[in-house]
Amino acid sequence: MAYSSLTDKQAVLALWYIVNTSLISYYKLITYCNNAKDALLADTSVWQNLAIHKLHIKRWHDSADVLAFVEKIKQEVSLGSYQVCFLSDDDYPPLLKEIYDPPPVLFYRGNIKRLTDRQIAIVGSRKPSTEAEKITFDLAQYLVQAGYTITSGLAWGIDKQAHLGAMAQLPALSGRTVGVLGTGIDVCYPRNHNALFAQIVQDGGCLVSELLPATPASKHTFPRRNRLVAGLSKAVVVTEAALQSGSLITARLCAEQGKQVFAIPSNIYNSNAEGCHHLIREGATLIYHPDQILEDVGRQDDDFLPMLPKTFSQGVSVYDGDDKLAKNHSSKSDVNHGTPDSVAVPEHLTKLYHVLDKPCDLDTLVAATNQEVGSLLAGLMELEILGLITQSGGHYVKS
Repeated sequence: MAYSSLTDKQAVLALWYIVNTSLISYYKLITYCNNAKDALLADTSVWQNLAIHKLHIKRWHDSADVLAFVEKIKQEVSLGSYQVCFLSDDDYPPLLKEIYDPPPVLFYRGNIKRLTDRQIAIVGSRKPSTEAEKITFDLAQYLVQAGYTITSGLAWGIDKQAHLGAMAQLPALSGRTVGVLGTGIDVCYPRNHNALFAQIVQDGGCLVSELLPATPASKHTFPRRNRLVAGLSKAVVVTEAALQSGSLITARLCAEQGKQVFAIPSNIYNSNAEGCHHLIREGATLIYHPDQILEDVGRQDDDFLPMLPKTFSQGVSVYDGDDKLAKNHSSKSDVNHGTPDSVAVPEHLTKLYHVLDKPCDLDTLVAATNQEVGSLLAGLMELEILGLITQSGGHYVKS
């Protein structure tokens, strides 16, 4: 038979193409036949008895088309258009192997080592508030500086800010982000995200998809993307999301995989945050500072204690024991050294900063500043990143 000449990995590619990335059909055949090649060489009655869709069987019988697909993948990989990782490879993400039905094939661009990093997903609305955008950017930046890689779905809004915040780092921490596509690896969606895709790959991040190359976006592909976002990550953070947001699917999948879900609260009249409030009501962990994520996720890693940022200045952190980072930080004459006296308070945060002469909790600050909770949290995070204030036991005070 035509398929007998295929290698084991080529057989996996061929079967993945034949079943049109149907996980149910693929694993039915693998379970019964033991491996992809034996499934390709099996009798038609085997496929029929397993209730494999007739269109899959028809495609299987068209071996010329299947072999042409395998050859096309080989050529595009050799040209560097993208690369392929198989479930049996050492580089395959270990957390993804633990889900119920891990994809047998991953198509990727960029640095595959990012897929084996400790990842935290940040997801949310495609049309977030200004405050939520800033919180997301700062949160991603902070978590990367604490040793994690940020994973998201490359969509407008929260996803984009998560990727950008993760990449806003000194060179030693560049590219600590993973973008999961809801399309084929060679399809840019949204269309005008070419610059974001290029920056992720250029900076050392990774783009990944389980879908076949050239697969367009559809309502069916994004839940699959959300499944990978959850599967790759140790936890998921929802920074702002409506009740009908796809981000809640990611959160549900994460919870089903036994991982922690975090949500950031907002004003109760903010309809764009109802999804976060629903998640909190259903048991998600309410957070208002990234250290709370690090504390909880760090407890899950017996062999890994998050390396917390020591000081912050204009979003740049200095770590104990990291000479390269410290050197890069101190060599920039236009960057101060993290002491409050050397950092100018941004004009829009002056009022909030002056309130903090003595320790204040969030309720006190809401009353003193007359600001909404979301806007207030964004301001507090910005002041903390600048090294101007500290937070302990739910109270904020000048550094």
